[in-house]
Amino acid sequence: MRQPLVAGNWKMNGSLEENRKLLDKLVSGLNTKAEVLVCPPSVYAQGIREQLTGSAIKVGLQNVSDKASGAYTGEVSPLMVKDLGIEYVVIGHSERRSLFGENDEDVAAKFCALTDQGLVPILCVGETLEEREAGDTMKVVTAQVEAVLRTAGPERLANFVIAYEPVWAIGTGLTATPEQAQEVHAVIRGLLAEHDQAMADRTRILYGGSMKAANAADLIALPDVDGGLVGGASLIAEEFQAICHAAG
Repeated sequence: MRQPLVAGNWKMNGSLEENRKLLDKLVSGLNTKAEVLVCPPSVYAQGIREQLTGSAIKVGLQNVSDKASGAYTGEVSPLMVKDLGIEYVVIGHSERRSLFGENDEDVAAKFCALTDQGLVPILCVGETLEEREAGDTMKVVTAQVEAVLRTAGPERLANFVIAYEPVWAIGTGLTATPEQAQEVHAVIRGLLAEHDQAMADRTRILYGGSMKAANAADLIALPDVDGGLVGGASLIAEEFQAICHAAG
């Protein structure tokens, strides 16, 4: 059995006071068997780790460099992430791809850099509205996953997470239907199985397109959906709690 994972992607939101209030509410009302993760802006990560000491909630980051160190102003390396005791890092988010020009090769390099340090990538994949309407959803998602599998090789595929995020459903209020979500998740798991059935069986695949309290239970109940990568709803304690409770 794959333990469900619910990861809150705060994006570029929060302040010291807002974070403290949100986490106080979240911790006090959380009761779930799911693994729970919050991914704040990196400047807040250490303080949030300290605030969450003694709780079951883990801290992740939203991005990382593929470089270990050097003259890369503004970047954070996997070694620094490891030094903080942080385990999970989101990579390949659609906003990183569309706004910052990251391509499949960039994402694969970050995946390898993280796994080489024993860290766990949350690999985001997904199609735009134009790609879905053109019937290219499976082609796009398959290419994004294959780019990583091909570059990483078997030795780096022991522990990672995939998040399917239909780009057309992020921040729009739209959500893939359970049938649409399951179809893509099943294709992703089948793709993993072509490489290694054991890897396919153990790898958690999250849904990441406007998951909220109202739709979380229906989505997470699907056979190939193992939790959620949650955006806006993760900034509202009651919403995020409800999603975590729906996961187990």
